Parts: sequence; structure tokens; C-alpha cells
Amino acid sequence: MQNNTNKLLKTIIDGIEDKKGRRIVVADLSEIKDCICKYFVICQANSPAQAEAVAGSVSDKVREQLGEKAIGVTGLENAYWIAMDYADVIVHVLLPEAREFYDLEHLWADAKLTEIADAD
Repeated sequence: MQNNTNKLLKTIIDGIEDKKGRRIVVADLSEIKDCICKYFVICQANSPAQAEAVAGSVSDKVREQLGEKAIGVTGLENAYWIAMDYADVIVHVLLPEAREFYDLEHLWADAKLTEIADAD
């Protein structure tokens, strides 16, 4: 099972990087009791259009490479904060002001955080 989750994480990160999503952080929540998922993948987009493109890229890559679809996607109507639920992994695509305001990394400070270097 863990191998499938690792493939999902890698595919999600590839999808984010393909549309130049930035400041990717993977929060490992697997050791936190009663948590809703095992991982958060948090990233930033510079505009609503880019946030939609990042979410679309993640969705396409996961579907094409792993044959999976998100259980649910919310936030596409304004693309300020898009959340994509893949059961074990929840993807958060935020605009800079939303990311700063909600500060998910601090909210889950007891999680192991892994920063992914921005692809250029």
C-alpha cells in the first residue's frame, strides 16, 4: 500500500511541476492520530488561471498514469484555494495570499514536512 501512496505522491508532484507550481511541501501526517489522510501536498500558484492549470495537470497525470480520480475537488469556482482529495493524499493549490493566511504548514507543525525544490 505504501508503494502506491509513494507513486501517487510522485505523480502529484510531477503534475504540479509541469505547470510551474511553486513552494511544494509534503506534510507526512501518517503518525498523527485520527488524521483525515496520510499526506498533504501543499503548493502555490501565482494566479487563479495557474491554480486551475496546476489542478488540471495533477488530475490528468494521476488519471493517465495511475488510473485514479480524485474523490472530490473543491475551490475551482474562484481558484483561491483548490483542494483535491485522493483519500491518502490531499492536494492543496493556493494563491500566495491564501497560503500565507491559512499557513497550513504551521497548522500541521507536528507533521514531518519535506520541501521540494522548485523546478526551473
